[in-house]
Amino acid sequence: MAKIIVTGASRGIGLEAVRFLLEEGHEVVAISRTESPLQGTDLPLFRSVCIDLADSNFDSLHELIKDWSRVDALIHNAGAFLNKSFSETSVEDFESIYRVNVFGVARLTQAIEDKFVRGSHVLGISSMGGIQGSAKFPGLSAYSSSKGALITLFELLAEEYKDAGVAFNTLALGAVNTEMLAKAFPDLKANVSAKQMGKYVAKFALTGHELYNGKVLQVSNSTP
Repeated sequence: MAKIIVTGASRGIGLEAVRFLLEEGHEVVAISRTESPLQGTDLPLFRSVCIDLADSNFDSLHELIKDWSRVDALIHNAGAFLNKSFSETSVEDFESIYRVNVFGVARLTQAIEDKFVRGSHVLGISSMGGIQGSAKFPGLSAYSSSKGALITLFELLAEEYKDAGVAFNTLALGAVNTEMLAKAFPDLKANVSAKQMGKYVAKFALTGHELYNGKVLQVSNSTP
């Protein structure tokens, strides 16, 4: 039984990843800004906590996992999104997006690094928009650049932690039917469901580090 933390777990891919992990018998702590829809259900291996990653205050998480001797996998699924023309995007807009998508990821990783053991896997969820040379779209300068920064950050962390046996990988996701996709591309209907991708992300978090470290894998069967 693995001990796993998932951020952005109240809906979409994060929620589906949590559901799959629980079905597989793993112990899960779900982090989200709002209460998880699974809260209050009879799931003995499930705990959740409301944290805004932009605030970088993890006291409530520390209290929740104080009895854990390890964290086997940390899935950084939470993400902030903005669709706004570059000329209208303020410094505050950029900071707001990066505070969640990059700084929050870094701070949470630092906050629980004492729980990492040899074989732990830290998985970042990026976007195809963060891949150099991929199709880019107007209005996503803050969002897509933050996802590119996440990829580079994890490549660096893979080097920093490799002697400790802790792996860092990133999945760059393509179009998935989620609220975020509907917000970004209202007319686009993806052929991948949140449930499909949630299962894929969860399985990769459990096993991907066996063959990969410091890598970004493009998970997309369509453009964007």
